[in-house]
Amino acid sequence: MNLKTQLAEYVRACFTAIWVESHEHQDALSEISSLCRDEQWQLACWDIETGLQVAGSPDSESSVADPLTAIRASSALGNAGTPTILVLQNFHRFLSSAEIVQAMCQQIVAGKQTRTIFVILAPIVQIPLELERLFVVVEHALPNREQLEEIARGIATEPGELPDDLGLGRALDASAGLTRMEAENAFSLSLVRQQQITAEAVWELKTQTLKKSGLISLHRGTQDFDSLGGMESIKAFTRRALRPNGRTTSHCRPRGVLLLSPPGCGKSEFAKALGKEVGRPVLILDVGSLMGSLVGESESRTRQALRVIDAMAPCVVMLDEIEKSFAGVNGNGDSGVASRMFGTFLSWLNDHQSDVFVVCTANDVSRLPSEFGRSERFDGVFFLDLPDRAEKDAIWNIYLDYFEIDRDQSLPDDANWSGAEIKSCCRLSGLLDVPLIQAAENVVPIAVTAAESINKLRIWASGRCLSASHSGIYQRSHGHGKSRRKVHRDPSAN
Repeated sequence: MNLKTQLAEYVRACFTAIWVESHEHQDALSEISSLCRDEQWQLACWDIETGLQVAGSPDSESSVADPLTAIRASSALGNAGTPTILVLQNFHRFLSSAEIVQAMCQQIVAGKQTRTIFVILAPIVQIPLELERLFVVVEHALPNREQLEEIARGIATEPGELPDDLGLGRALDASAGLTRMEAENAFSLSLVRQQQITAEAVWELKTQTLKKSGLISLHRGTQDFDSLGGMESIKAFTRRALRPNGRTTSHCRPRGVLLLSPPGCGKSEFAKALGKEVGRPVLILDVGSLMGSLVGESESRTRQALRVIDAMAPCVVMLDEIEKSFAGVNGNGDSGVASRMFGTFLSWLNDHQSDVFVVCTANDVSRLPSEFGRSERFDGVFFLDLPDRAEKDAIWNIYLDYFEIDRDQSLPDDANWSGAEIKSCCRLSGLLDVPLIQAAENVVPIAVTAAESINKLRIWASGRCLSASHSGIYQRSHGHGKSRRKVHRDPSAN
């Protein structure tokens, strides 16, 4: 339902206080003006710069720049037979005054008799406690896909400036969440740079939204799934779920995955590579950055971050080591802040309609509440175990090439090594200019230093999680933890 239709219903029902949350005041004013013309209602507008302006009246009180005077003057505008809509732009700036709040309270109540409707137009909702029960809040929706396409076609008027249907679709997907002016600016910038509307310029403008919020960071990487060894099952799962031509209706849309594993098995690298693989930006949400020192600030910043994420869709969002991010969720001395933040995040996971694919990683499942991994919050809960022999061979090949290591040498004993430890061995070999076997003397596997916790994690995941390496449910192998044979091989034979 658009703004014009919602306002028409509330005015007919004689709601005398309406708060319109909008970042596009001119467009909202245009819809309100159109409504008043169609219904033959009287329209008056006030802002601190131009004062009080009555549409169609030569005697507009432009001198009324004082907000308190404008509120009191509203009683003279009312007409019991015809509704009068008084639009107050950015009036949230003045609602810290007790006199203004009291005057507005009285005029809102009196508006039932005079049919004077107060409409506050502001980018945020900040209603004083005294006025909360008097106002109804209406959200001015951002442009939909059809409106964005109309803007794009209005700007790209020359031959060749409008891409093919696939390219235009990507640009429109990228522009979701932008205001009309932001979309127009992004399309214009794209024409100046590349003589055609593309998604790249749109994402550059969207990146500015992240910088201004300071709550989320954008990962820009060049590595895709080819840079990761193993994990074939979860690779196939996410490729299919996020395929470009997949079903993306609100009833059938990918939600995300929860990844459990010992440290160093590639959870974070997978999330970062996923964005490049499926052509989506990767947003990294650091829950620690949402914490504020004031009462209620952390919860407010959490809601703000989730709104920014929704506006950045379609995208991939990564929450790394989530059990540490919400460490106080069980009420460990933080006055319930972490619990409230976690509850807000859980509600969003379950209810959000935006095209956002969430990847959460965890190393210690015992610190996660049981409700976190329930169905419909994630499409799947995957367990990434230490790589098997075939996966290790693939990882060795990747990092031998990456660090330009001589292949005419034997590999060290990599029993119970993770992918991170293989990478570390190759990096140390190149850094110290020593053979791989000598570099391996500086690597202590996590499977040795944290053997008990890893075994506990495997026991928990067995029968409960999907396997990231093979199709189906993960089943713990009783051979895990036993020493494997020493491997000396020429990797060029792979």
